[in-house]
Parts: sequence; C-alpha cells; structure tokens
Amino acid sequence: KELGDVLWYISTLAGDMNISLEEVAKMNLSWTEERWDDLKNFLPDKLYDEDFPETEKLPREITVEFKPNTEGKIGMFIDGTQLGNDLTDNAYEEDGYRFHDVFHLAFMAILGWSPVIRKLLNKKRRSVKEIDEVEDGARAGIIEEAISVMVYAHAKDHNYYQHISVIDFDLLNTIKGMVRKKKKKNISTSLWEKALIEGYAVYRELKAKNGGKVYINLTQRTIKFLC
Repeated sequence: KELGDVLWYISTLAGDMNISLEEVAKMNLSWTEERWDDLKNFLPDKLYDEDFPETEKLPREITVEFKPNTEGKIGMFIDGTQLGNDLTDNAYEEDGYRFHDVFHLAFMAILGWSPVIRKLLNKKRRSVKEIDEVEDGARAGIIEEAISVMVYAHAKDHNYYQHISVIDFDLLNTIKGMVRKKKKKNISTSLWEKALIEGYAVYRELKAKNGGKVYINLTQRTIKFLC
C-alpha cells in the first residue's frame, strides 16, 4: 500500500513536469549502466588521435622515469630526455605531490586523453585548428591540472586510494562536468574511476621508492610501475 502511494506521487509529479515514467526509467538505466557496467562497453573504438598524422599521435608504448635530483626535486625523463621542469611538492609540508605527473600519464594510458602530456611530448593536434585550441590548448591543460589537485585532496584523505575499488560518485561526476565541453567524445565515470585507481597505485610506488620507471601502453590501456 505504501509503495502504491509513493508510485502515485511519482507519477503525478512526473505528469506535472511533462516527463513520462518511461523517460525516467531509461535515464536511470543509462546512468546505472554508465557507472557500473563492464568497462569494455565504454572504451572508445579507437584512440582520439587515431586519424591524425604520426607526428601528432601520442606514443602507443613508452617508459617514463621519475628521477630525484640533489635538491630533492623530481624530474620526468624518456630515454634520457627530460619532459618539463623538475618539480617540488609546492607545499609547506612534504606530501609527495612532486610525483603528480603520473596522474597525467594515467589519464593518457587509460583514457587516451591528457592535454598536459600531449603538450610536454609536443604532440598537439595542430593540423585541426579547433581541436588544437579547444582540446589541446591552455584551458584544457589547466582543467586537467585542476582535476589532479582536486582529486589529490580527496585521495589524501582516503589513504591515496589504497585498498579502494570504488570512488565517490559525486567526485567522478564533478570531473565529468569539468571536461564535458573540452573533448569531442564522452568518457564514462567508470573509466575515470579506473584511471584514478590505477594511477594512484603507481603513485604510491613512486612515492615509497622516491622515483622509478613507469610503463605506459595506450593500445592495452595500461600503466604499470616497473622498478
């Protein structure tokens, strides 16, 4: 009886808003599927730069080394060539954020998306002006850095996601909202969750060992700590 009353209230409210219960059910199923279904259903058919010139494609397989210098800063290297600048934690207290570029590498590996790494590797898609400006431009890079900082604060309060397989949906949904208009194709919350969990697994190794080598394979969508 009580459930019947609730159903009547919902039906009446939906009718007042000119929304059919069928629409509500379909949207709810879509959200549930996007959040919990097998990841293979949401992996893009091909990488976002698949149709671009080779000079504008992210490397499909690379090993990146995080090396400390005598000042305690961390540099990121590929085959002995440094990417970007040496990093510190930029904080009053040491917290390991100097290794945060691994999160960008995780985004590249799992999502096939990272304006920050694309810029560092000089792989911006300049052959298409709109893509270069919108998806690979400064604003997209700033958004990615903002995601890294925002998630770090959350991860720090949750033991850097150790022994965690599910991340707060509100956080994932906020991330989706931040990047929704900065790329042509959608990335599911499930994929964001996978990128964060796997990225932080590698981060914990780097932080514990104060550096090391990280292997990225875009074709297999993997990122691993090597040594």
